[in-house]
Amino acid sequence: MGNKVEDDDHVINTHQAEGEEEINDNPIEEVRLTVPITDDPTQPALTFRTWVLGLTSCILLAFINKFFGFRQNQLYVSSVAVQIIVLPVGRLMAAALPAWSIGLPFAKNWSFSLNPGPFTLKEHVLITIFASAGAGGVYAAHIITIVKAFYHRGLNIMAAFLLAQTTQLLGYGWAGLFRKYLVDSPYMWWPSNLVQVSLFQTLHEEDKRGKGGVTRLQFFLIVIITSFAYYIVPGYFFPSLSCLSILCWIWKNNITVQQIGSGLHGLGIGSFAFDWNTVAFLGSPLSTPYSAITSIMIGFFIIVYMVLPAAYYTNLYDAKKFPFISPHTFDSSGATYNISRVLDDKTFTFDDTAYEGYSKLYLSVFFALSYGLSFATLTATISHVGLFHGKSIWKLWSQARENLKDEFCDVHSRIMKKNYEQVPQWWFHVLLVCTLGLALLACEGFGKQLQLPWWGLIMACGIAAFFTLPIGIINATTNQQPGLNVITELIIGYLYPGRPLANVSFKTYGYISMSQALWLLQDFKLGHYMKIPPKSMFVVQLVGTIVASAVNFGTTWLLIETVEGICDVSMLPVGSPWTCPGDDVFYNASIIWGVIGPNKIFTKHGVYPGLNWFFLFGFLAPIPVWLLSLRFPGSRWLEFLNMPVLIGASAYMPPARSINYLTWGLVGILFNYYIFKRYKGWWARYNYILSAALDAGIAFMGIVIFFSLQSADIFGADWWGLSTDDYCPLAKCPSAPGIKAKGCPVY
Repeated sequence: MGNKVEDDDHVINTHQAEGEEEINDNPIEEVRLTVPITDDPTQPALTFRTWVLGLTSCILLAFINKFFGFRQNQLYVSSVAVQIIVLPVGRLMAAALPAWSIGLPFAKNWSFSLNPGPFTLKEHVLITIFASAGAGGVYAAHIITIVKAFYHRGLNIMAAFLLAQTTQLLGYGWAGLFRKYLVDSPYMWWPSNLVQVSLFQTLHEEDKRGKGGVTRLQFFLIVIITSFAYYIVPGYFFPSLSCLSILCWIWKNNITVQQIGSGLHGLGIGSFAFDWNTVAFLGSPLSTPYSAITSIMIGFFIIVYMVLPAAYYTNLYDAKKFPFISPHTFDSSGATYNISRVLDDKTFTFDDTAYEGYSKLYLSVFFALSYGLSFATLTATISHVGLFHGKSIWKLWSQARENLKDEFCDVHSRIMKKNYEQVPQWWFHVLLVCTLGLALLACEGFGKQLQLPWWGLIMACGIAAFFTLPIGIINATTNQQPGLNVITELIIGYLYPGRPLANVSFKTYGYISMSQALWLLQDFKLGHYMKIPPKSMFVVQLVGTIVASAVNFGTTWLLIETVEGICDVSMLPVGSPWTCPGDDVFYNASIIWGVIGPNKIFTKHGVYPGLNWFFLFGFLAPIPVWLLSLRFPGSRWLEFLNMPVLIGASAYMPPARSINYLTWGLVGILFNYYIFKRYKGWWARYNYILSAALDAGIAFMGIVIFFSLQSADIFGADWWGLSTDDYCPLAKCPSAPGIKAKGCPVY
């Protein structure tokens, strides 16, 4: 049957007129060059090995990423690590397991084989999809954390569980509605999937050991063992290796020098680290293209080394009253904003009278600028995509609509429709209705703890459904995905202010369900390219999402209940890593957008109405670059002037710090420019394997340290190197005259 498909494709390719080739084959050149047009439908896909390795990968990645997400130095292990690791494991299972056929007790006519033969590419793809579900994270876990660890309020466990599940599963509904346009159409080609296709093809080529060298598997084992053994040093005995700020050691009493030299609380000049966790905080630099690293670092230097010092030292927005860089909220005296003074403890809603008698809300100048830059990034993305890709997007969309009239569309669609049953549309509709019902139960039931009324949920779903198609078209053709987080926060912040949980729940249902839909559609397109049975893809994605959501929820709940003082730096023992940097930012965002509300911050009633100009700035910023591209077509230097990337370069700060950007950029440029240029063969063979092994070694050692030592409150010898801080205490101090702060001099 597989040969017949190949023969048919051969006929198509040789007997069609040259002008018709674009229609009958895939119309995108990059796809034609990368994706094979052959298939063997007899290859097993959803096998015993797929379930065992897939579910194991999904559970491990969901647990590891959530576990490390609570720590000072977060670690993100991507599905690429699993993509590399499971190949030798799958082949080992194929060689070692007996070929027994096992019947299912509840279905007499159903059975499965422990070993259906050689480990196949289709199994490998489905296992990676499982892993991708685990690696993706559950945004709603932030809501659970801030309620229990920051606001110190109770939350019904079933309401929390349903929140975690429904925010992830709603995306299936939107994915089902638009699958025909964003997956079946060959013009919606999802560029990032071509990297995955290439990696799968490379991994399944024969791995020969060169003279005097090692195989990829041997290299992986060497690196993972080394990484595992080394991480006990920065992870337990010497946490200060995560950030060494030399200038602060020399000038111990100079606040300006410490602001310049602190890698955690300042510009990070002269700081460095010996911890892969620090380097990979923004994601592995080894798997990030050099052009992207360069653009991000240019934006980082402009924003952090030019704009921030200018704003701070000119005292913009009373900047000197507050720390140089901080994600926290403050009152007019420079003290931490006492949220309990404006939040009614019984109703958990904003008290306007108490607010009027207390203070407006203030931010550190960097945190304020970060919100302005997020406004600008949103509009810059829309403007950039319209200017640089508008014509091609419209052309591709027009061709996609016309092409859908053709039953087969392109060679890949013909193969898929000939060889496999498609997923019935009613599967998506039933899942959407059931998930929406459970979401309504989570919001309206359990004492309405989530504060979001039914109309808010419907509105959030409407926003997600409305934007899935246009943003999906942008994502599928340009690899850029404008986020809805700012828009959703603004909408509910104005419509339903004073309710922190309503705000974050609305944002999660509106933003994450759309983002989840696009992730599912992208995976469906990967399965389309790799000729995976669509029903197998659907089952793996659905089960993977449910399992990953449950593991994320369980890990979050477990750590909050068992780690004393988690997320509260003042309550944690010296050397404890459980500082929750990401949740800290999420908590303060809930205060800004949910408790106080945008009307009292970003209008004339607040301190920061000027930040609204960033919307206009972002929209106009790509225009000069676009004009330059018309004047100098094909100029390579213009690739580094991608305005959405430049403006959004510091988007991860906070919780990321300067030291994370500096080490990430240095390592990324070293490997993806210098080593790529000088040792391209080594880079092609080992670069991604090195990244996966470093991540995996740290992950396993971090788990061993926690369960064997830190869970018993054993944090190592009390010495100078045990601190997770960088010994730059003055960098966190205000510098305005008369402002008092704990541990800081008064100027």
